[in-house]
Amino acid sequence: MSATTKTPTVPEGRTVSQASAVTRLLGDRRLPVLVTVTLFLAMYITGLSRYQNYGFGEPQVFLNLFIDNGYLLVAAVGVTFVIMSGGIDLSVGSVIGFTTMFTAWLVERQGLPLLLVVPIALGVGAFGGFLMGYVIHNFEIQPFIVTLAGLFLFRGLCLVISKESISISDSTVSDLAQTRVSLGLGELSIGAVVALVVLAAAFYILHYTRFGRRVYAIGGNEQSALLMGLPLGGTKIAVYTMSGFCSALAGLLFMLYIQSGDPLHAVGMELDAIAAVVIGGTLLTGGSGYVVGTVFGVLVLGLIKSIIQFEGTLSSWWTKIATGVLLCAFILIQRTMTARKQT
Repeated sequence: MSATTKTPTVPEGRTVSQASAVTRLLGDRRLPVLVTVTLFLAMYITGLSRYQNYGFGEPQVFLNLFIDNGYLLVAAVGVTFVIMSGGIDLSVGSVIGFTTMFTAWLVERQGLPLLLVVPIALGVGAFGGFLMGYVIHNFEIQPFIVTLAGLFLFRGLCLVISKESISISDSTVSDLAQTRVSLGLGELSIGAVVALVVLAAAFYILHYTRFGRRVYAIGGNEQSALLMGLPLGGTKIAVYTMSGFCSALAGLLFMLYIQSGDPLHAVGMELDAIAAVVIGGTLLTGGSGYVVGTVFGVLVLGLIKSIIQFEGTLSSWWTKIATGVLLCAFILIQRTMTARKQT
């Protein structure tokens, strides 16, 4: 009796080696990040060629991407950990808005020094994330529902504090907001420097610690991680606690950026953070992605805004349109990759 073997089918006009190369490329988890980096470079080169007479090529224009989006980068780093673990956090924007209101209220209305308010605000944000993670794990409720409740809760607390905007006239806040760190070719704000420090810490935690490996394992296959004896509950709660902390820190940086608190601040910013993470190459299903990709996701969104500003004739709504198109494109890339892995 002879055994029959099946040869792999190859589309007409394509060799077996070409097909295998495409399969390897689509199966490479680094592909979305490479696409994002390529997209950023292509957009930046286009901006250089189109707006070179308007100062687009100045180093400070590039550094402004970090200055204007430092708070979003911090928030997106926290969301990266959540999505990497297979979850979602819709409370990010509300926590940012609450932090601006809470900080402004304590500094302006209660007269507390900023150095005392900062750890209080960070503690409240981290505690909120801890509670959401605790409920998600112990009551086995979908993260979408729990964090949606957190969204309404923190936005409601903003209105409880005040229905009107609170301007901050504290000299410490003004000094920090105006402080610049010289890099020779340009300057960075304190918020941008803090964002880069958070990025470096997140990169180390995610790629060089046991906690980071647990996040990848839980996001990849939760049941397998449980059978391996990994602390599923503790890791999940820690991930949401980290996201709450990053959201509160992003709120403090946003407060420095605008020097006020408002109950409508950061409405929808959780969607910007999620979009940056997805465009940066992190799979929505979890278990795959890089925090470096998140940086480029934020830079792509910031570059879109910059190009629209340099163009001068386009509405700011084109930012949302471009973000939506990119988000759909990267979701299709993710779908193609996951489909290849399943076959």
